[in-house]
Amino acid sequence: MKAVILAGGKGRRLEPYTTILPKPLMPVGNVPILEVVMKQLSKYGFKEITLAVGHLAELLMAYFNDGSKYGVKIKYSKEQNALGTAGPLKKISNLKDTFLVMNGDILTTLDYSKLIAFHQEKEAIATIAMHKRSVKVDFGVMKVDEDNTVIGYDEKPTLGYLVSMGIYVFEPKVLDYIELGEKLDFPGLVKRLLRGGEKVQGYPSEDYWLDIGRPDDYEKAVKDFKKMKNIFL
Repeated sequence: MKAVILAGGKGRRLEPYTTILPKPLMPVGNVPILEVVMKQLSKYGFKEITLAVGHLAELLMAYFNDGSKYGVKIKYSKEQNALGTAGPLKKISNLKDTFLVMNGDILTTLDYSKLIAFHQEKEAIATIAMHKRSVKVDFGVMKVDEDNTVIGYDEKPTLGYLVSMGIYVFEPKVLDYIELGEKLDFPGLVKRLLRGGEKVQGYPSEDYWLDIGRPDDYEKAVKDFKKMKNIFL
Protein backbone atom coordinates (compact mmCIF):
# COMPACT_ATOMS: atom_id res chain seq x y z
CA MET A 1 0.00 0.00 0.00
CA LYS A 2 1.08 3.58 -0.68
CA ALA A 3 1.21 6.40 1.83
CA VAL A 4 1.12 10.17 1.52
CA ILE A 5 2.72 12.24 4.29
CA LEU A 6 1.72 15.89 4.52
CA ALA A 7 4.88 17.86 5.26
CA GLY A 8 4.30 21.23 3.61
CA GLY A 9 2.93 23.37 6.44
CA LYS A 10 4.74 26.30 8.02
CA GLY A 11 4.19 25.21 11.63
CA ARG A 12 3.53 28.75 12.83
CA ARG A 13 2.65 27.65 16.37
CA LEU A 14 6.21 26.38 16.82
CA GLU A 15 7.92 29.55 15.67
CA PRO A 16 10.70 30.64 15.83
CA TYR A 17 12.03 27.05 15.42
CA THR A 18 10.01 26.42 12.28
CA THR A 19 11.24 29.62 10.67
CA ILE A 20 14.41 27.78 9.68
CA LEU A 21 13.33 24.15 10.14
CA PRO A 22 10.29 22.32 8.69
CA LYS A 23 8.06 21.04 11.49
CA PRO A 24 8.53 17.37 10.45
CA LEU A 25 12.27 17.81 11.07
CA MET A 26 11.75 18.92 14.66
CA PRO A 27 13.72 16.43 16.78
CA VAL A 28 12.36 14.04 19.36
CA GLY A 29 15.39 12.54 21.03
CA ASN A 30 18.14 12.42 18.43
CA VAL A 31 15.91 11.94 15.36
CA PRO A 32 13.34 14.09 13.52
CA ILE A 33 9.74 13.13 14.21
CA LEU A 34 9.21 12.37 10.52
CA GLU A 35 12.02 9.81 10.63
CA VAL A 36 10.11 7.99 13.36
CA VAL A 37 7.04 7.99 11.09
CA MET A 38 9.10 6.70 8.14
CA LYS A 39 10.50 3.80 10.16
CA GLN A 40 7.07 2.90 11.47
CA LEU A 41 5.48 2.88 8.01
CA SER A 42 8.34 0.78 6.65
CA LYS A 43 7.78 -1.72 9.47
CA TYR A 44 4.12 -2.01 8.49
CA GLY A 45 4.98 -2.82 4.90
CA PHE A 46 4.59 0.51 3.13
CA LYS A 47 7.06 0.55 0.25
CA GLU A 48 6.17 3.76 -1.59
CA ILE A 49 5.73 7.05 0.24
CA THR A 50 4.98 10.44 -1.27
CA LEU A 51 5.98 13.50 0.72
CA ALA A 52 3.76 16.48 -0.03
CA VAL A 53 6.15 19.34 0.61
CA GLY A 54 6.11 23.12 0.46
CA HIS A 55 7.70 25.19 3.23
CA LEU A 56 11.49 24.59 3.29
CA ALA A 57 10.97 21.60 1.01
CA GLU A 58 14.67 21.42 0.07
CA LEU A 59 15.65 20.55 3.64
CA LEU A 60 13.20 17.65 3.75
CA MET A 61 14.32 16.40 0.33
CA ALA A 62 17.98 16.60 1.33
CA TYR A 63 17.42 14.74 4.61
CA PHE A 64 15.21 11.89 3.38
CA ASN A 65 16.54 11.65 -0.17
CA ASP A 66 15.11 8.62 -2.00
CA GLY A 67 14.14 6.75 1.19
CA SER A 68 16.43 3.79 0.60
CA LYS A 69 17.91 4.00 4.11
CA TYR A 70 14.41 3.32 5.47
CA GLY A 71 13.63 0.53 3.02
CA VAL A 72 11.05 2.64 1.16
CA LYS A 73 10.86 4.57 -2.08
CA ILE A 74 10.18 8.26 -1.48
CA LYS A 75 8.64 10.55 -4.08
CA TYR A 76 8.06 14.26 -3.63
CA SER A 77 5.08 16.38 -4.62
CA LYS A 78 5.90 20.06 -4.24
CA GLU A 79 3.21 22.71 -4.06
CA GLN A 80 3.97 26.21 -5.28
CA ASN A 81 0.97 27.71 -3.47
CA ALA A 82 -0.53 26.60 -0.19
CA LEU A 83 -3.21 23.99 -0.96
CA GLY A 84 -4.34 23.15 2.59
CA THR A 85 -4.26 19.61 3.95
CA ALA A 86 -6.46 17.85 1.36
CA GLY A 87 -5.69 19.91 -1.76
CA PRO A 88 -2.20 18.42 -2.34
CA LEU A 89 -3.67 14.93 -2.86
CA LYS A 90 -5.06 15.86 -6.28
CA LYS A 91 -1.56 16.55 -7.59
CA ILE A 92 -0.35 13.02 -6.81
CA SER A 93 -0.91 10.87 -9.88
CA ASN A 94 -0.22 7.32 -8.67
CA LEU A 95 -3.02 6.90 -6.11
CA LYS A 96 -4.93 4.16 -7.91
CA ASP A 97 -5.67 1.90 -4.95
CA THR A 98 -6.48 2.27 -1.24
CA PHE A 99 -3.92 4.62 0.32
CA LEU A 100 -2.92 6.09 3.67
CA VAL A 101 -2.64 9.82 4.34
CA MET A 102 -1.17 11.32 7.49
CA ASN A 103 0.45 14.41 8.92
CA GLY A 104 4.22 14.37 9.22
CA ASP A 105 4.36 15.62 12.80
CA ILE A 106 2.58 12.83 14.67
CA LEU A 107 4.03 10.67 17.42
CA THR A 108 1.90 7.55 17.82
CA THR A 109 1.92 3.82 18.48
CA LEU A 110 -1.04 3.26 16.15
CA ASP A 111 -1.13 -0.17 14.46
CA TYR A 112 -1.57 0.80 10.81
CA SER A 113 -2.39 -2.74 9.72
CA LYS A 114 -5.40 -2.83 12.07
CA LEU A 115 -6.55 0.58 10.80
CA ILE A 116 -6.41 -0.56 7.18
CA ALA A 117 -8.13 -3.87 7.91
CA PHE A 118 -10.92 -1.98 9.71
CA HIS A 119 -11.31 0.37 6.72
CA GLN A 120 -11.60 -2.51 4.29
CA GLU A 121 -14.06 -4.36 6.51
CA LYS A 122 -16.35 -1.31 6.72
CA GLU A 123 -16.14 -0.68 2.96
CA ALA A 124 -15.98 3.07 3.47
CA ILE A 125 -14.63 5.64 1.02
CA ALA A 126 -12.69 7.19 3.90
CA THR A 127 -11.71 6.17 7.42
CA ILE A 128 -10.48 8.68 9.99
CA ALA A 129 -8.43 7.54 12.98
CA MET A 130 -9.91 9.11 16.12
CA HIS A 131 -8.63 9.72 19.62
CA LYS A 132 -10.48 10.81 22.73
CA ARG A 133 -9.29 14.08 24.23
CA SER A 134 -10.53 15.71 27.42
CA VAL A 135 -10.83 19.45 27.86
CA LYS A 136 -11.28 20.98 31.31
CA VAL A 137 -13.52 24.05 31.39
CA ASP A 138 -12.42 26.49 34.07
CA PHE A 139 -15.87 28.06 34.46
CA GLY A 140 -19.31 27.07 35.64
CA VAL A 141 -21.20 25.81 32.60
CA MET A 142 -24.89 26.66 32.57
CA LYS A 143 -27.67 24.85 30.73
CA VAL A 144 -30.73 26.87 29.76
CA ASP A 145 -33.90 26.24 27.80
CA GLU A 146 -35.19 28.34 24.90
CA ASP A 147 -36.48 30.89 27.43
CA ASN A 148 -33.04 31.15 29.10
CA THR A 149 -34.43 29.53 32.24
CA VAL A 150 -31.58 27.73 34.01
CA ILE A 151 -32.13 23.97 33.95
CA GLY A 152 -28.66 22.81 34.90
CA TYR A 153 -25.31 23.95 36.20
CA ASP A 154 -21.95 22.14 36.03
CA GLU A 155 -19.00 23.53 37.94
CA LYS A 156 -15.75 23.32 35.92
CA PRO A 157 -16.68 20.18 33.99
CA THR A 158 -14.30 18.05 31.95
CA LEU A 159 -15.65 17.47 28.45
CA GLY A 160 -14.65 14.57 26.24
CA TYR A 161 -14.30 14.79 22.46
CA LEU A 162 -13.36 12.43 19.67
CA VAL A 163 -10.74 14.24 17.59
CA SER A 164 -9.08 13.39 14.31
CA MET A 165 -5.59 11.96 14.73
CA GLY A 166 -4.54 13.35 11.36
CA ILE A 167 -4.35 9.80 9.95
CA TYR A 168 -6.70 8.68 7.17
CA VAL A 169 -7.29 5.74 4.84
CA PHE A 170 -8.83 6.71 1.51
CA GLU A 171 -10.18 5.07 -1.60
CA PRO A 172 -9.12 6.67 -4.91
CA LYS A 173 -12.68 7.92 -5.50
CA VAL A 174 -12.02 10.54 -2.81
CA LEU A 175 -9.91 12.41 -5.37
CA ASP A 176 -13.03 13.06 -7.47
CA TYR A 177 -14.14 15.45 -4.74
CA ILE A 178 -11.00 17.63 -5.02
CA GLU A 179 -10.38 20.14 -7.80
CA LEU A 180 -6.85 20.41 -9.14
CA GLY A 181 -5.08 23.44 -7.67
CA GLU A 182 -7.77 24.33 -5.14
CA LYS A 183 -7.03 24.99 -1.50
CA LEU A 184 -8.96 22.48 0.59
CA ASP A 185 -8.59 21.16 4.13
CA PHE A 186 -9.77 17.78 5.40
CA PRO A 187 -12.88 19.08 7.23
CA GLY A 188 -14.09 20.57 3.93
CA LEU A 189 -13.33 17.34 2.09
CA VAL A 190 -15.21 15.23 4.64
CA LYS A 191 -18.24 17.51 4.36
CA ARG A 192 -18.18 17.10 0.58
CA LEU A 193 -18.05 13.33 0.95
CA LEU A 194 -21.01 13.37 3.32
CA ARG A 195 -23.03 15.64 1.03
CA GLY A 196 -22.24 13.22 -1.79
CA GLY A 197 -23.76 10.36 0.18
CA GLU A 198 -20.43 8.62 0.72
CA LYS A 199 -19.65 6.46 3.74
CA VAL A 200 -17.06 8.00 6.05
CA GLN A 201 -15.97 5.78 8.92
CA GLY A 202 -14.35 6.64 12.23
CA TYR A 203 -11.71 4.37 13.75
CA PRO A 204 -11.48 4.82 17.55
CA SER A 205 -7.97 4.31 18.87
CA GLU A 206 -6.63 4.13 22.40
CA ASP A 207 -3.02 4.02 21.19
CA TYR A 208 -0.56 6.69 22.26
CA TRP A 209 -1.00 9.77 20.06
CA LEU A 210 0.39 13.27 20.11
CA ASP A 211 0.43 16.02 17.51
CA ILE A 212 3.52 18.17 18.13
CA GLY A 213 1.97 21.32 16.65
CA ARG A 214 1.86 23.21 19.97
CA PRO A 215 4.88 23.98 22.16
CA ASP A 216 3.52 22.14 25.20
CA ASP A 217 2.68 19.05 23.14
CA TYR A 218 6.11 19.15 21.53
CA GLU A 219 7.79 19.25 24.94
CA LYS A 220 5.67 16.29 26.08
CA ALA A 221 6.57 14.36 22.91
CA VAL A 222 10.29 14.87 23.56
CA LYS A 223 9.95 13.61 27.14
CA ASP A 224 7.74 10.66 26.21
CA PHE A 225 9.96 9.60 23.32
CA LYS A 226 12.95 9.46 25.63
CA LYS A 227 11.06 7.12 27.99
CA MET A 228 9.32 5.06 25.30
CA LYS A 229 11.81 5.04 22.42
CA ASN A 230 11.81 1.26 22.08
CA ILE A 231 8.01 1.28 21.75
CA PHE A 232 7.95 3.95 19.06
CA LEU A 233 10.79 2.35 17.12
